[in-house]
Amino acid sequence: MADADAFDQLMAEVTTGRFGHREHVNLTWLAIRRHGQGAALRLVDEGIRRTARYAGAPQKYHATISRAWVELIGHHLAEGAPTASFDSFAEANPALLDKRLLTRFYIPATLASARARISWVPPDREPFPWWPPAS
Repeated sequence: MADADAFDQLMAEVTTGRFGHREHVNLTWLAIRRHGQGAALRLVDEGIRRTARYAGAPQKYHATISRAWVELIGHHLAEGAPTASFDSFAEANPALLDKRLLTRFYIPATLASARARISWVPPDREPFPWWPPAS
């Protein structure tokens, strides 16, 4: 239950009546900064799944999209200059605020697949630049 409490606390910090893409990126940024990327992946994944289920919309949970955003935000956090605020981070990484960014790495049909919704599917259009090349 500690993960649920941590996720709820993050949600309370970033939500001001709506939970759009910017808030999702902000929540993930906070989760990675406070808990590390590995723990943030679990926290964000389980939190979004639980939130979607409680909202009566379990179909809104998407395993691949959730993990891909944690990967992207974690990479930019690790590679960039430390920032004291999310606004500074977002200003330094404006591409992360484009919710279509994943189409650079994924074929849309892949993201629309049932498999990608329920489990991790690695990028199939272009690998993440920091990943080792496929052999």
